[in-house]
Amino acid sequence: MKFADNPLLAELLPAWRARLMLVVMMALFGGLVARAFWLQVVNDEFYQRKGEERFSRVLPTPASRGRVLDRNEQVLAMSTEVAAIVAESRPSRSDAKANSRDIGAERLSPAQIRQLAELLDMDHREIARKIPENRGRSYLKRQVPPEIAKQVLALKLPGIRAEPEYRRYYPHGEVSAHVVGFTGMDDNGLEGIELAMNRPLSGQVGQRRVITDARRNVVEDVEVLKPPRDGGDVHLSIDTRLQFMVHSRLRQAVADHKARAGSAVILDSRTGEVLALANWPTYNPNNRTQLAGPPLRNRAFTDTYEPGSTIKPFVAAMALESGRYTFDSPIDCAGKLTFGRRSIGDPHPHGVLSLAEVIQKSSNVGVAKVAGTFKPTDMWQVYDELGFGTPLRLGFPGEAGGRLRPATTWKPVEQATMSYGHGMSVTLMQMARAYLVFARDGDLIPLSLTRVDTPPVNGLQVFSAQTAREVRRMLEMAAGPGGTAPKAQIPGYRVAGKTGTAHKLEGGAYANKYIASFVGFAPVSDPRYVVAVMIDEPSNGVHYGGQVAAPVFSDIMSAALRATGVAPDAPVANIQMARNAAADKEPW
Repeated sequence: MKFADNPLLAELLPAWRARLMLVVMMALFGGLVARAFWLQVVNDEFYQRKGEERFSRVLPTPASRGRVLDRNEQVLAMSTEVAAIVAESRPSRSDAKANSRDIGAERLSPAQIRQLAELLDMDHREIARKIPENRGRSYLKRQVPPEIAKQVLALKLPGIRAEPEYRRYYPHGEVSAHVVGFTGMDDNGLEGIELAMNRPLSGQVGQRRVITDARRNVVEDVEVLKPPRDGGDVHLSIDTRLQFMVHSRLRQAVADHKARAGSAVILDSRTGEVLALANWPTYNPNNRTQLAGPPLRNRAFTDTYEPGSTIKPFVAAMALESGRYTFDSPIDCAGKLTFGRRSIGDPHPHGVLSLAEVIQKSSNVGVAKVAGTFKPTDMWQVYDELGFGTPLRLGFPGEAGGRLRPATTWKPVEQATMSYGHGMSVTLMQMARAYLVFARDGDLIPLSLTRVDTPPVNGLQVFSAQTAREVRRMLEMAAGPGGTAPKAQIPGYRVAGKTGTAHKLEGGAYANKYIASFVGFAPVSDPRYVVAVMIDEPSNGVHYGGQVAAPVFSDIMSAALRATGVAPDAPVANIQMARNAAADKEPW
C-alpha cells in the first residue's frame, strides 16, 4: 500500500482549528507590532535615555568663590583654576555582577598606574586603592595645578579624567591669616571671614551636557543646562598697610619679651570698623599641611584674660555719672582695704589722690573705695552695657564672651577686685570696643569687619558726653608725665590710654605669669583710632603693661596716624619731654 493511500490522511482536520491558529498568530504578531510602536514611537524616552547614557552625561560646572578685598580694593583672597583627577570605572562586560577592576573597556596596567602616580606625586599603591571597582568614581587627587592635569590627560589613560575646580589663594599669607581665614577642600569657609561670610562668598554650581567616548572621556560639550553663578566679593574694613605694620610690630614684641603670644587691634572710632587685627603666633593659609594647633587661634576673639587696670576708667566714669564725685574729688588711698582675711593694696603707696589721679597713678585702693559706693547691680549693668560677658557675634568661630558673674553672687571683696579688673575676664576685642565710649562722646557703636560707607550717627549711650570728655582727660594724664605709661607717647600727638597688668589664672589659682596690656586712643583733641595690645606671658625681665604693651601701642598708633594723614595736635618738643619724664615708673 502506498503511503498516500493511508486512511488516516483521508480524515480532514476541523476547519475551526486552522482558523483559530491563524487568529492566535495574527494576534501575537499584532501584539509585537503594537509593542514595537509603543516603545519606538509613543514611549521611547526610556530606551533613548539608556542609549544616551552610553555617550551623553551631565557634569557639574564649578562656580568661582568671590574675592575678599580690603578697604582699598587690595585682594586678600581669590580663587585660581585647578583640576581634580578622577578615576571612573564600569564593568567591561554586560554582566552587572562583573567584579573586575576595569576602567572603561580596559584595565590600567601596573606601568600606567606608576606613570600616573609619578605625575601626581603619589604612591602607586594608593592610586591602585583609589580606583573604584565596577561602576563608580573616586578622586585620585584634588586641586592639581593645570599644567600637571594636562600631562595626566596626555597619557590618555582609560577612565582617568580631569574635572575643573578652584583653589583658594591668599596673597598676603600669614599677615592677614587670622582675619581672612581659609577654606576647605570643597571650597567652604572653615575659619575667619571665609567662614563668617561663607554664604555671600559661595557661588552656585552649574550643569553642562557632554558627549563621552567609550573610555568616559569628554569629547564634546553639547549644551549648558544651568550656568554657574560666581560668588560675590566681600569688602573688608581692613587696611592692608596697617595690617602689615601691626603684624610686624606684634611679632617683634613677642620675640623681644620672650612671650608666649600676643594680639593687637586697631578700630576706627568714627565707624566702628576693624582696621587691623593681628595675632602671634600665626600661620600661612596657603600651606594646608600646617593648618592645625595653637597658631590657628584668633586670640583677639577667643582668648580671655583678666583685664587688670584697663577696667578702672569705667569705674571713674560711673563715679562722675553718679554726681557724687568730680574730676578733683579727693580719695584717701593710704594703707590697705581689708575684707575679712583678704586685703587690697597698691604696689606703690599713695596718700590722698583726686579721682583723676587715682586713674593716673592706677590706685587699686582708690578705685575699690569708689566702687564700694555703688550697688553691685548698678556696676554690673554698666559692665553689661559695655559688652563684657557677651560675645560680639561678628561671626568668627570660637568667639568668646568672657566671664561676668551675676551681681547677686558678688561679695564685697569681689566687687572691689572687679573694679580693677580681677575676678572677671574679657577678650581684647571687647576691651577695644569698650574704649570707644571714651574716644566718642560716651556712646558705644557696633564693630564691623566689612567696610562701612555710612558711619553710624550714634550708638548706645552708656555715659554722658561730659563724662566721656573728663575721663579722656584722666586717660591723657595716665599716658603722660607722672602716669603709668609715658612710653605710650607719640611725638606730635596727644595720647590717652590705660595700662593693665594681671596674673594669669591656671587651674583655678593665680600663677606667677602675667598678661600685659594697654588700650588707648589718639589724637585726644579729636580721637580717631583706638588701639588695644595684649602680650601673653612676657618673660624677659619685665611684665608691666607700661613697659611691655605701651611701646607697642605707641609704634602702632604712630604708624596709623601718619599713614592716614591725621594732623598732629601737640607740639613735638612737649611730647618728647613727656616721654622722658617718669620713664622708670612701674605701671599697675
